[in-house]
Amino acid sequence: MKWVSLFSMNRYKIIIAYDGTGLYGWAQQPGLPSVTQIMQDTFYDIFKQKIALVGASRTDAGVHALGQVARFHTSIPIDVKAMHKAWSARLPGSLVIRSLEPALEHFHPFHGIHNKTYYYHFFLTRPLPFLDRYGLYCQGDFDKERFNEVLQLFVGTHDFTSFSTGLPIGDNPLCTIETINVHYFRRLGMYQVSITGNRFLRHMVRRLIGAALLSAQKKDKISVADIKIVLEEKNSNHFLPNAPAKGLLLYKIRYSGL
Repeated sequence: MKWVSLFSMNRYKIIIAYDGTGLYGWAQQPGLPSVTQIMQDTFYDIFKQKIALVGASRTDAGVHALGQVARFHTSIPIDVKAMHKAWSARLPGSLVIRSLEPALEHFHPFHGIHNKTYYYHFFLTRPLPFLDRYGLYCQGDFDKERFNEVLQLFVGTHDFTSFSTGLPIGDNPLCTIETINVHYFRRLGMYQVSITGNRFLRHMVRRLIGAALLSAQKKDKISVADIKIVLEEKNSNHFLPNAPAKGLLLYKIRYSGL
């Protein structure tokens, strides 16, 4: 290993991918496995120093990630490549460090976010066993045009109070969704919804998907106009469902100027 100054406190930016199945989200939960807890405990086991990971998105229990961004500080005097290699070797197969690099002094994963992209996956026929944990199996009729029509209601800047859960008093409910695209992977029998926006409220993506799926499957009962009314009412207590966590994936976080 290559050793550097013992007295410097170094900042690092890390990008992590994880399978959220069986995990209780990003944030630490007393007595329960979470991404943060596993990463921090593993680091301590190897280097005998505690770190505090600060992540850009507090993904919920069961949600997956390909591009979670986080920051941590440590005084461990070790070459970054050696740190990456040693840390990665001890992590379970459900977590992968995609990149680890020194961070600029001012970098904070909360600040300077240009946009985030989430994927939501679902199947209309029973998925293969190794795909089941990554998407929702939707049984029954499905109108793709209606599904997309509902989703396009959400593009633009809106007050998304109706599609959030537990919005703190005084928190900003305005979010701008830049694009929503739907792609079908015929070979896998899987639909992928890609949603890119400047910020997202708690459970927002899952609630948008839940509303669109309900209307697409029960179009004679839940119209596009009904969904629009819910959006405009700015009230999160309504009849529209919250899509399951396992279909959601944090794909990428982009920062301004980086």
